[in-house]
Order: sequence, then C-alpha cells, then structure tokens
Amino acid sequence: MYELTSIGDDWRKGLISREQIGGGVLYAGLVTGVLFAIFVYWAYDDPFITYRYAENVALGVGFVYNAGERVLSTTTPLFALLLALLKPLPIPLPQLAKAISALSLSVGALCLWDLSRSWEAPFVGWAGLLLYPFFPLVLSTLGSETPLYIAFCLGAFAFYARQRYHWAALCAALAVLARADGILVPAVLGVDYLVRVRHPLPWRPLILFVLLLTPWFVFAWGYFGSPFPVTLAAKQHQGSMAISQKFAPGFLTIAQGYAAHWHYWLEAGLAVMGVAFVAAQKRIWATFLAWPVLYFAAYTALGVSRYYWYYAPLVPGFLVVVGLGLETLKTSLRRALVGLSVGVSLLLILALAQGGDALRLRQRADARYPIYRAVGEWLRANTPPEATVGTLEVGIIGYYARRPMIDFAGLIQPAVAERLTPDATYADAADWAIQAYHPMYLALNPAWFPTLMQTQVLPACEALQVFPGEAYSFDGEMVIYRCDWKE
Repeated sequence: MYELTSIGDDWRKGLISREQIGGGVLYAGLVTGVLFAIFVYWAYDDPFITYRYAENVALGVGFVYNAGERVLSTTTPLFALLLALLKPLPIPLPQLAKAISALSLSVGALCLWDLSRSWEAPFVGWAGLLLYPFFPLVLSTLGSETPLYIAFCLGAFAFYARQRYHWAALCAALAVLARADGILVPAVLGVDYLVRVRHPLPWRPLILFVLLLTPWFVFAWGYFGSPFPVTLAAKQHQGSMAISQKFAPGFLTIAQGYAAHWHYWLEAGLAVMGVAFVAAQKRIWATFLAWPVLYFAAYTALGVSRYYWYYAPLVPGFLVVVGLGLETLKTSLRRALVGLSVGVSLLLILALAQGGDALRLRQRADARYPIYRAVGEWLRANTPPEATVGTLEVGIIGYYARRPMIDFAGLIQPAVAERLTPDATYADAADWAIQAYHPMYLALNPAWFPTLMQTQVLPACEALQVFPGEAYSFDGEMVIYRCDWKE
C-alpha cells in the first residue's frame, strides 16, 4: 500500500496527464526565468553566512565559517551542502542561490496547485500559481534557504494528500534539514494521520524519515557538539534587547507595511471568508493551516528578534485562505457561472497588483550590498590571509573578504551573543568583542559607534580606507581601520 511511487507512476495510472506534466514544466521554467532575470542582483546580508560555509566545504576547509572554528552558524545545512555541491558550475554562488530560490518558488506554487486538486479547492491552486511566487514577502527572501524550505514543506503536504507517504517523508526530512523548524510539518501530518486517517502506521515512510535525518544529527553532534545552530541563541539574545523587536509584535510591523495597499486589504477580507469556509465546510484544510499557526506560536515562544524573512513561511497559509475565500464567493452566488467569473476576476486583479509590487520591490534592493561588497573585496586584496576582521554585519563583508571574522552581532562567536542583554546595545557587544578578540582590522560605520570610536578605535587604530556613502547610495560611510591593541 505504501510502495514508493513517482510522478511517472501516476502518469501511467492516469492520475496525471501528459498535458499537466508539460504545463507544470513550462510554468516552472517561465516563472523561474522571469524571477531570476528580475532579481538576479537582489541580495541581503544574512544568506552570505551560508554562502561562506558552502565555499569552505567546496574548498576542503571544512564545514566551518572561520577555518579551524567548529561553530554552526548557518541555519540551513542542506542549502549549504547543495551550494557546495553545485560550486563547480560557472556561476557565482550568490546568483546560483537566487536561481535555486526562483525555481523553489515556482515548485512551491505547483505544490499548492496539486494540493488544491487533492483537497478539491481549485481557487487555492490558482492563488498559488498566480500569487505565491510574486508575493513580496517571499520574493524578498530570494537567495536564502527560505524558498527551498517552503517548497519542501508544501511538497510534503501535496504528497501526503495523494497518500504518497514515502515522498511526503522525503520532503518532510529535507524541510527539517533546510531549517530545523521544518519539524513542525511532519508533526502536523503525523497528528492528522493518527486522528483522521487511522490506518496502520506507515512504518517504512517513518523509517525513511529517520534514516534521512540521522546522518546529519550524528555528524553535527560529533563535529559541532550540537545539531542546533548558535544563531538561534544569538537571535534570542537580540530579541531580548530593549532596542530590538520580538517576533510577535514584529508581525504587526510587517503587516502595517502591507496595510498601505488596497489589494492586501482585499486579500485579507477574502482570507477571513476563507477561514469561515474552513470551519463550516472544508475542514480538511485545517490540517494545512495548523502548520503556519504552529510556526507563529513556536517563533513567538522562542522570543527571537524580528527579521522579515522569518515571516515568509506564513504566506502559503495566508494564500490558502485567500483561495478558500474565493471558493466561498463562487459557491455563495446563486449562479455558478457568475460566481466563477467574480472569483476569476478578483484573482486576476490581485495578480496584476502583486506583479506591480514585485517590480517595485526590485527598486528597493538593500543599499548595503554594494558598499559591503567593496569593503570585503578591499580586505581580501589588501590584508594578509590570517588577518582577523571585526564588524557588525558579517555576511556580505565576510564572504568577499575571505578573512577570519569577529561578528559584533554574535552570529559567529556565541560568547559575543551572550553580551546582548536587555539593557545592552550592539556597541556594548562590539566593545566587549574588541577587548576579547583584538581583531587586527575593523570595518565600521563610525556613526554607529560614536562612544566606541572615542574610547577604543581612534586611540589604537589607523584609518586605511574610506568608502563614502554617496558613492554607493549608502547612508553614512564605511571605514577600514588597522589596529594595534596594547595589552
């Protein structure tokens, strides 16, 4: 009953037509190509930590950020290993990561489409195809593991709905390896199986799930001392700071940005109708919606700081209830053709509005990338390979510098994160890190650390290179200092 099956098996059995397979491939190719072409230069700081892990694995340095330091600072071992495996391709890792992300968004949309066919809600599938890959919150995570992680989560639900439990187990395990919070997906599916399906447990898919996860956990415990990334504790410490905002209130901050646009109000209204539709008729979709609800609760309980990419996994749940709201309109109008026409019209209007948002998002690229890259490249060209460098945002600078980095935000050195207490600032953490590690070079925006500049930097360091902000559309400037610390 639970034999491993494939898309080819479903095609031979007539469950998937040749046209559907061809249409899916065409859709994925078109969406991937469009997104990659538009966002090929999109970048933000955090994923570059993973890129550096991938580079070091590919170069034989080890699964490390700084050579010789066995600290797990990437939240996504699977994405790092995938990038390392594909490193020989003639494309820079940041662009390769964006290509994977673009493909993942299109595949995630197809998974929503397939799930909508299994659970008989066509408008959910259309909302997935037309809205999900172009939703700004998920688009803004291009280049990170988030689109890939969501695609595996959606794949697990799609295969589960088809009763393809081996494939569901495979996707669920890959979701966990892409991000540890992916464990919520098999937890939801497991509970649903016990409560609703009630067949004998599918032992072979369960064994497959465990076997896929075991090698990583054994390796991580032996290599790092723990399979859990130190960045979790760092983000929790950051969330505790008075100057930071935690996940739950941060959600309201994110939502306020979308509330300024009429079409998201329309989507929100449809979502409310969709939730009511689930409660009244389509209870099967409560299984899927349990995932974003648990995800929100888990991140709230963890107390991590607000980072916009943390909210992207909530988007599929939101679009599912939007699609179910359109289903409500279709069934509530007396004439079926009228209901269908209204639903299709609203969906097309929303798709056009979101498409405009996607194009505008490209114009709001992170202004730090050009100047941080220039800083990193200067460090690589003008400092010795063993030179340690201290900075606040270590991703882009560290990736291009290829130098041992001291991170003032605590993502690389756990001891720094412990200094991020409720009454502390990043300047306090930088002050401690400088005294503890004595970096040979500093890469700083002086305006961010006025007191630190007077007490530590200016007395002991010499400015070597200034990167004026106006040359990079950056607010402020970046300065590289060479330091001679007196014991």
